[in-house]
Amino acid sequence: MEITGKNVVITGGARGMGRKFAMDLKNIGAVPYVLDVNQENLDALKNETGIPGKVVDVSNEKDVEAFFEEYVKNNGAPAALINNAGITADALFIKQKGEEITKFPFSSWEKVLNVNLTGVFLCAREAAYHMVKHGVKGVIINISSISRSGNLGQTNYSATKSAVDAMTVTWSKELSRYGIRVGAIAPGYINTEMVAKIRPDVLEKLIQNIPAGRLGEMEEISKTVQFIISNDFFTGRVLEVDGGMRI
Repeated sequence: MEITGKNVVITGGARGMGRKFAMDLKNIGAVPYVLDVNQENLDALKNETGIPGKVVDVSNEKDVEAFFEEYVKNNGAPAALINNAGITADALFIKQKGEEITKFPFSSWEKVLNVNLTGVFLCAREAAYHMVKHGVKGVIINISSISRSGNLGQTNYSATKSAVDAMTVTWSKELSRYGIRVGAIAPGYINTEMVAKIRPDVLEKLIQNIPAGRLGEMEEISKTVQFIISNDFFTGRVLEVDGGMRI
């Protein structure tokens, strides 16, 4: 797919990797539109780059349906969707400290599944619906994670990313008849604001386990997004961009 002039919707796009995706795509001629839950970050992005956006709760079916209806009415169906929105709420499944035993909070399980799994499902479904309805041969890119194979303290997050991988393959098979491709990217530890908050000694140990010897850069994931969009023979696969690290 030729990227220039194409409409691209990016969830979780007002900060971090999503913001980088939006800025880089605009720089090569695409027309990005971002969704986020933080109006302040959306305003800052628009003021600095001119990239428009809207507050949308990706886990709310009515909100997602309403957004895509409005977006398509004003812009036409998107040629690409980047399902980037995601959160963490880490905890051990069971933790004992002295006589006290705590359980993984159900609220943390539910919150992460709502955004990372239901949100991906809803946004992809609506994007695909409008692509098919308007005859757009597009692409859906889901952001997975190295944690998809399971990671200490991330029962909820790992479960969502593994499920995202399965949905990616399923949708690629179902949507190919309409000319819609579906792929995913599983980043390793990337130099983002979230990773920067990790305690320095813990971060150093993490880096020691990365064969590449460093954190990944957001630009490297952004280039992977561009590769998937532009390569019309890529579908139904999850690209690992993790510096050779395996959890």
